[in-house]
Amino acid sequence: MKVRVECYAGGKADERPVRFQLGECVFLVEAVVDRWYGPDDAYFKVRADDGNLYILRQNTSTAERAWSLESFRQT
Repeated sequence: MKVRVECYAGGKADERPVRFQLGECVFLVEAVVDRWYGPDDAYFKVRADDGNLYILRQNTSTAERAWSLESFRQT
């Protein structure tokens, strides 16, 4: 599922997600629980302000660096 993500840009662009939108719902990222990198992707496991966990993936191998929702877990 595609998702719109706003990121904090500190030492580098798109350093970590701070807010994301699924459909009409906007979620604030309360914590980045984990992050890992693949050859073409960056993954962020985040806890949102609704208390749930989300895994967001950014395709880093393309110019548009598109984001997608890979997983959701209700807590």
